[in-house]
Amino acid sequence: MARNWMRELARHYERMRQRYPGDRLMIVFDIDGTILDMRYMIAHVLKEYDKAHGTHHFDGLQPEAIHVHENQVHLLLDSMGLPPGVREEVLRWYRKRRWTPVAIRHSHRPFRGVLEVIRWFQIQPNTYVGLNTGRPAYLREETLRSLNTLGRAHGVHFDDALLHMNPQDWEEHVAQAKVAGIRYFQEQGYRVFAYVDNEPENLAAVAEYDRGGEILLLHADTLFESRRDRLPARSVTGHTYELVELIPERRLPRRVQFVWHGINDHANLRQFLAAENVRWGEFDVQLDPEADHRVVLRHDRVEEAPLSEEEELLTLDYVLTRIRERGKAVKLDLKNNGRLVDRVLELVDRFGFRDEELWFNAEVDLIGPEGFRKLQAAHPGAIRQCPIDHLAATILTDPSLARAELDRYRSWGINRFSLSWFTPELRALLNQMDAWGYEVNIYDIPDLEAFLRAVLLLPRSVTADFNFPQWHYYGRGSGHKGRHYEYLVREVNVREEPR
Repeated sequence: MARNWMRELARHYERMRQRYPGDRLMIVFDIDGTILDMRYMIAHVLKEYDKAHGTHHFDGLQPEAIHVHENQVHLLLDSMGLPPGVREEVLRWYRKRRWTPVAIRHSHRPFRGVLEVIRWFQIQPNTYVGLNTGRPAYLREETLRSLNTLGRAHGVHFDDALLHMNPQDWEEHVAQAKVAGIRYFQEQGYRVFAYVDNEPENLAAVAEYDRGGEILLLHADTLFESRRDRLPARSVTGHTYELVELIPERRLPRRVQFVWHGINDHANLRQFLAAENVRWGEFDVQLDPEADHRVVLRHDRVEEAPLSEEEELLTLDYVLTRIRERGKAVKLDLKNNGRLVDRVLELVDRFGFRDEELWFNAEVDLIGPEGFRKLQAAHPGAIRQCPIDHLAATILTDPSLARAELDRYRSWGINRFSLSWFTPELRALLNQMDAWGYEVNIYDIPDLEAFLRAVLLLPRSVTADFNFPQWHYYGRGSGHKGRHYEYLVREVNVREEPR
């Protein structure tokens, strides 16, 4: 059975943490073809040729259609049928410009997920990420500048001291330089536990050096120049950087609060109550349209989506009883204004919820300043939150205006703000909010991969449907517009062991 390289990396890292609890652990990455997808550089430089010469040889060329290594662009040009004279001129142009600062700055793109993987290791205790590249040392400044520009949106930063470069020129003694890089980091006091590279011969050289087999060798199966049969037998191959395979639930950062969203029916409630690692549950509450003294659970307001004949509404009384029995905490998303705030406060007080077990969420224009001030007066230590997606663009383009508005909200008693996962420039927004001292919740999480990516941004909290069957969570969702997640049960044939 083929081994998943990210799963093997997670297991090996765990073993090394247990074996060397006091050591500075390091995972080392190659750059080109491992972190960076060089097809984008190839396409960029060739299109720049067209732009400079007024030609149209590469108008339709997309990075995804390139299947050659950056050192073998002549094969791409051959396949395109360019005349020999043009072919040689393009090659000269390409070779002269592909590593210029302009090309590095404007054409380099990371593989999907790789910066999140790096971020994961950078936030682990006593763990470091080293870079070991065949690029010549004179590109050090531009290399760090471009990588840190790409990494900024993911909270990733590369230090000069953790970058080892080839002391020779291009393509000279690269495998030996890679071994020298591993040795360099070890001499600096790091215990290298894993090395990621796309070139088989580089991994072979490191395998020869690491006779004890302590370094996990990971082959990024992208585009490479050396022969595949040079891969060491103990290496593990993969081509997608999957956070789901890398990050175990038990290693999630403790500073982030997790909220199970939209618990509005019995099935979802059972799932949440059984989830030992999720303390907060969010319930959509509104007044019963037939008896407004009752508070019921439903995402869509009844005036916008009338009840169906078979629909059964849970009451907040019932849910709070179950929550108290299990010792969990409750987040209440208020869907009405006016009397709903009073009724909710009556119920949470009746069931004896402490401030640290309470979280209120509402649209600012729904319950207004009076509603939030009432919540603050009743429970000053509770979380009181509103979504601010409508302010996202203003935060980035007119910070002073945005901050004045957020301060106004805070004067009402709001002490946490919520942003959708799909909000553009989310990392920049989080950075700005953090600089201002505001706590942020991320919501609208579509799946486990997005959940992990959101967690890596280290907001104060993340709200999700917990539709994560990979972790045996089967959240149904809030029932927005009558939709729920459904899961298939698959029968697995288990071979009976001989007696």
